Amino acid sequence: QVQLVESGGGSVQAGGSLRLSCTASGDTDNIPYMGWFRQAPGKEREGVASITSLGLLYYADSVQGRFTISQDGAKRTTYLQMTNLKPDDTAIYYCSAAADGYNWARPADFPYRGQGTQVTVSS
Repeated sequence: QVQLVESGGGSVQAGGSLRLSCTASGDTDNIPYMGWFRQAPGKEREGVASITSLGLLYYADSVQGRFTISQDGAKRTTYLQMTNLKPDDTAIYYCSAAADGYNWARPADFPYRGQGTQVTVSS
């Protein structure tokens, strides 16, 4: 089993920045794929960014150039640096992990998920 705990959410004005953190514990050696998803009120959960143990990165078009996903292996922590935030980025952000081959943007491919952290961007 894997446990994921997110932190770093909050409220910012448009143009601001936040950094989300996700700390993994448990059987972390078997989760080579990490991802961030988000879900806004009334919308489906969507993939934001993903990183593999080989360092491959994936980003949604809507956040490309503004968000950066990274990892600190020693701390078993995955980060999502978010800059130039927009009101449309307002959502609950979830850290997720997968052990097998996956579609990086499909939530169902990530069986492990944290509780989520709220990000609110005001105009």
